[in-house]
Amino acid sequence: MPKELSLQVAPEVAAQMPLLTNHVAKLLSVSPADITHIAIIKRSIDARQKSIKINLKLNVYLNEEYHETTIPLPEYKDVSNAKEVIIIGAGPAGLFGALQLIELGLKPIVLERGRDVQERRRDLKAINRDHIVDEDSNYCYGEGGAGTYSDGKLYTRSKKRGDVDRILQLFVAFGASPEILVEAHPHIGTNKLPKIIKAMREKIIEFGGQVLFETRVTDILIKSGAVTGVTTQKGDTINADKIILATGHSARDIFELLDRKKIFIEAKPFALGVRAEHPQSLIDSIQYSCDFNTGRGEFLPPAPYAIVKQVAGRGMYSFCMCPGGVIAPCATSPGEVVTNGWSPSKRDQETANSGIVIELKLEDFAPFAKFGALAGMEFQKSIEQQAWRVAGETQRVPAQRMVDFTQSKISADIPKTSYVPGTTPVELGQVFPGFLTQTLREGFKEFGKSMRGYLTNDAILHAPESRTSSPVRIPRDNETLEHLQIKGLYPCGEGAGYAGGIISAAIDGEKCALKCVG
Repeated sequence: MPKELSLQVAPEVAAQMPLLTNHVAKLLSVSPADITHIAIIKRSIDARQKSIKINLKLNVYLNEEYHETTIPLPEYKDVSNAKEVIIIGAGPAGLFGALQLIELGLKPIVLERGRDVQERRRDLKAINRDHIVDEDSNYCYGEGGAGTYSDGKLYTRSKKRGDVDRILQLFVAFGASPEILVEAHPHIGTNKLPKIIKAMREKIIEFGGQVLFETRVTDILIKSGAVTGVTTQKGDTINADKIILATGHSARDIFELLDRKKIFIEAKPFALGVRAEHPQSLIDSIQYSCDFNTGRGEFLPPAPYAIVKQVAGRGMYSFCMCPGGVIAPCATSPGEVVTNGWSPSKRDQETANSGIVIELKLEDFAPFAKFGALAGMEFQKSIEQQAWRVAGETQRVPAQRMVDFTQSKISADIPKTSYVPGTTPVELGQVFPGFLTQTLREGFKEFGKSMRGYLTNDAILHAPESRTSSPVRIPRDNETLEHLQIKGLYPCGEGAGYAGGIISAAIDGEKCALKCVG
C-alpha cells in the first residue's frame, strides 16, 4: 500500500522528480532507491509569503511495484432503438447530459444551432478578421458551447451541486491530461478542448445517439401542459415527450420564445463590467513578489489573481481570469460588442486578462421594466449595442488605459492588445450607466490598494464584459427538475440559471438526464 504524504516544497523541488524523490526520502528516513514511484494526487501554490511554496499531496510507493492505471469510460449501451430525448444545445450541459442518457439506455437527439468544433474555426476567423458575426455559430454558439474556444477552465466552487471528480475523470477518459485531476484550478486550454469535445460527440453517435448541427430550434411544441417535440428553422418537426433545454447564457431567441409562449421565466441578477489586460510579467511581480525584469523563473506558472471588493454597496470582483491569455470577441449578433478571455493550455501569452465586473440588482433594470422577465437581457443588450456604436460599428472594442479611466480621461493612445479585431480609444463612461461607471472607477482605486502596481496605465480596459451569466432564470421544480408549468421540459445549465461554468453545467446536464428515466 502506498504511503500518503502531505508536504510543502520549493517550486524547483515540486517540478523535478529527482529532487522531490530525495526530499521525500529524507522525510521518511529511507533511501531514494526504496521509492519506486511518487504519484502526485493534489498540487496547489501558496504565494502568501515572499518565499513561495508548492503544496503537494502524494502517494509514495516503497519497495513495491507501481502499475499505472487509466480511467475507463462508462459502459455505454446501444440506444439506436431506445426511447428518444431531445437535448437543445451541445455545450457541456448538453453533451454530458447526452452521455448520461446513453448510460441510462435512452437515445439523445442533440440539436445544436452552430457548427461542429472544426467548422466553428472559420466563423471565429470571420469575427476576428472580417468583423462578421454569424448569429448561429460564434464564440458562444456551436459544438462545445462557449467554453470550447474561451478557455476550458474546470474550476468550480459548486462542490455541493454534484460529483466534480466524476466530470473531471470523464474529461480525462475522453483525452484530457490527467493533470486536471491534480491541479487545484484545473484548466484544459482552448487549443486542446476541441479534440476532446469531438471525441464525446463521436461516442454519442457510436452508441446510437444523434447530433445535428446547424439545427436551430424555433418552437417548442406543447399539448395539454406537456412537451411533444420541437420545430427547427429548416421546418422539421422532431417529436419527444422529454426535452432538456441546455442552450447556454446567450440564447436570447429561446428566452424570447418562452416569453412569447407565456412560459414562466424571470429576470435574474448578473454581473457586468470590463475586461482588464495587464502584462503577465506585471501580474507575476505582484503575485509572486518577484522582480519585474527577471521574472518568476522557470518553475512557477504564470500567476493568476482573484480579488473581491465591496464598493458603494455592490460586489466588484475578478471573473474568468486568464493568465498568459487572450481577449476574444464574443458577440452573438451583428450590432453589438462583447468581450471574454481565454488561455492556451501552456498559458504562454505575454498578457494576462480578467473580467472585472459589478454585481447588478433587479432594480437596476427598472428602465427596461416594459420587457418584463427580459428586462435584464435588454439592459445587457443596450450596453453591448452602445459599445458597438461608440467604437465605430465594427468588432473593435471601446478601450481606455486604467488610470485614465479612473480620471475620466480619454487615453491619448492605446497600445496593441491581444484583442485581434482592434480597439478604439473611448471614455468608457460613454458605454455604461453612471452608477456602473462610478462604481468601476472607485473599485479600481481599491484594487490598486490591495495589489500594489495593479492600478496602472499599462493596463488596458476593454468594454464590455457582459456575458458572465444568464440574465434570465427558467424556474424548475426542485425534485423533478421539470419546468414549473410544463411537464417534460427540463431547464438546464447556465442558460436556465442553474450553473456557472463548464463543470457545474456538466453536472446539471447529468442531473437532468437522470430525471428523464421513466
